[in-house]
Order: sequence, then structure tokens, then C-alpha cells
Amino acid sequence: MGLSSIEELMRSALPDMTRAERQLATHILRQYPVAALGSITALAKAADVSTPTVVRLVQKLGFKGYPDFQSGLRGEVEAMLLSPLAKHDRWAGGVPDTHILNRFADAVVANLQATLSQIDHAEFDAAARLLADPERRIFVLGGRITHALADYFATLMKVTRPEVTLMSDMSSTWPPALLDMGRGDILLLFDIRRYENMVLQVAEMAVEQGVEVVLMTDRWISPAAVHARHTFSCQIEVPSAWDSTVAMLVLVESLISAVQSLTWEQTEERMKRLEDLYARNRVFRRHR
Repeated sequence: MGLSSIEELMRSALPDMTRAERQLATHILRQYPVAALGSITALAKAADVSTPTVVRLVQKLGFKGYPDFQSGLRGEVEAMLLSPLAKHDRWAGGVPDTHILNRFADAVVANLQATLSQIDHAEFDAAARLLADPERRIFVLGGRITHALADYFATLMKVTRPEVTLMSDMSSTWPPALLDMGRGDILLLFDIRRYENMVLQVAEMAVEQGVEVVLMTDRWISPAAVHARHTFSCQIEVPSAWDSTVAMLVLVESLISAVQSLTWEQTEERMKRLEDLYARNRVFRRHR
């Protein structure tokens, strides 16, 4: 089976499923692959279907039963979490003759198209309204690779609205940040493969305090998704040892733009004041 064959198989089979099977498949795909890594009983309960429905679905997909289905799924998960060196070796074996710049750009454009095609506009708008709510403070945390996106988001959002905090990825700084989080605040998380334990831990502790989690992740969905109110998955695969965050960056900038539109009266005033401060401190060089 290919890297995402079970997911693709399930999506292609949706039209031929019964209502209950479609409900189950949709639940699995929404939190793929995390939703189906637990027991059959836990999956059936989470999807609000019967355990026989789970058995019928996996058999319809060509598996002998749920254990066989999970075995195939775990094999895919292992492939997803390949180290950068192994990932590069796998890609390098079938390198086309075309130039890397074109191949990479083609992959990025395809990632962006695939990401935008699956974004639920209503969910996007709901997340933007959360981030625009002045009564809610925003905390932002990224991982080893995605911390740059978290920093970028926080830098621009601090201009857009007050009460935005960029959390450090050092574990010693979590308790003070969590201490300041209250019910209704927002924690924006970035987590792509290989998923980081610290992101999951912070999400768990934040939700215990009544915080709303918005998660930016990849197509295979970070384990932190079980704690998220809104989850946005992005396509990240490119011909490289590293994954691409271009599609995620576009989503981040779109969210910032949406929040600015919702809060423009206040944001415009903040931007004018900021420009005055920059001018007084001569932060930027003047054009001659």
C-alpha cells in the first residue's frame, strides 16, 4: 500500500457507504489517523456508531477485520514519521530529470490547492471570530520547525490586537504561561510530523483550564487534535528531506487578514499609533 492508501481508499469508497458507515468514515478522516489507533470500542463510541458498523466498514475496505485494518494503519504511520535522512533516500531514488526548482514549485502549488480545497469556510470563519474576540487572550506555540510560523503569527497579530503571547518552546516556560491562561482564552498550536510531545502536553493542560485550542497541522493530524476546537490540516510533502510549510503560511496569513477585517477600526488605530512610535524612535531608514 502507498503512504496514504488507506485514507484514499476510504475517501473513494464514501459514495457506496451506508449512512452509519459514512458517519464513521467521516469521523476517522476528520482526525486521520489518530481516530482509528485506539480500540474498536473507543472508535465506535467516538463516532456514535455500533462496533459491527466498524467491522463492516473495514471489511468493505478490503481488510479481514479491525486488527488487520489497524496493522495497515500503523504501517502507514511509521512511514509518515520517517526521519529526514530516510525520507530523502526514499525520494531521491525516483528523481525526474526536470529541474528541482520546477519540481519543488509544482509540489508547493499542488499542496496549496489541496489544502485550500479541504478547508471548511464556516470553520475558518469561526476560528477567525475567536481570534478577533477582544475578551479572549491569544497564546501561540510552535514546534522545532513550526516555531518560526508561530513567531510570525504572533508578530503580526500583536499589531492587529492586544493580549497576544508567543510561548517559548522551552518546557521551563510552560508553567508561567499556563498560569496566565484562563477560561475562554485561545491557544494556537502548530504541530507537523514528527509530532512533538510538548505540544500535546501543553494542549492537554490548557484545555483543563478551559482554553480553546486552534491547531495547525498536516494531513495526518497531530495527536493534539483530540483537544482542539478547530483543526486545520495542510499538505506539506515536497521533493526534499524536509516538509514544506508554505500552505500553512498561506493559511496563517489568511487568518490574520480575516481578523484584521473583523477588527479593522481598532486595528487601524493601533497601526497608526505604532507608526508614530516607529517614527519617534527612528526604527526604519527614510527614503531620500
